[in-house]
Amino acid sequence: MLALRYTKLEDIERVMEIIKQAQQYFKEKGVNQWQNGYPNAKVIENDIKNGHSFVLIKNNEIVGTIAISFEGEATYNKIFEGAWKSNDNYAVIHRIAVDHELKGIGLSSEMIKQTELMCNKKSVGSIKVDTHEDNQAMQRSLIKNGFDYCGVIYLADGSKRVAFEKCL
Repeated sequence: MLALRYTKLEDIERVMEIIKQAQQYFKEKGVNQWQNGYPNAKVIENDIKNGHSFVLIKNNEIVGTIAISFEGEATYNKIFEGAWKSNDNYAVIHRIAVDHELKGIGLSSEMIKQTELMCNKKSVGSIKVDTHEDNQAMQRSLIKNGFDYCGVIYLADGSKRVAFEKCL
């Protein structure tokens, strides 16, 4: 059985193990995402304090991590080479990663489904997410889970990201 729960401070070490696995995976694949010390334990701690950090539990073990916010995303105010599907309230998914040993069994999809359930409870009509243009695995996962490509956004530091949205 899989369950999504809020991340606790004592979970940070395990969350960082999973993030470090993802950072190594990106490095091996030549994807310049999460290669500059981000996200780090301080980012996760901040997510916890803001109520945005969740972990996926399988057999009493943390197997995935995700940040979910319902507070909007400033970098999504301008989208280029396309358009968002909706202008209503939305959830944002950031920092999604799963244990490397369990890749390919649908854990990311489960976290997305759990996010959709949260949205339904809050009457939020869509989920928006961005990823590095070279992160093909994430883009495939998003499309598989019903997200549509919407265009390009730029992070605060000017980094280009491809943006997706799923209307619920």
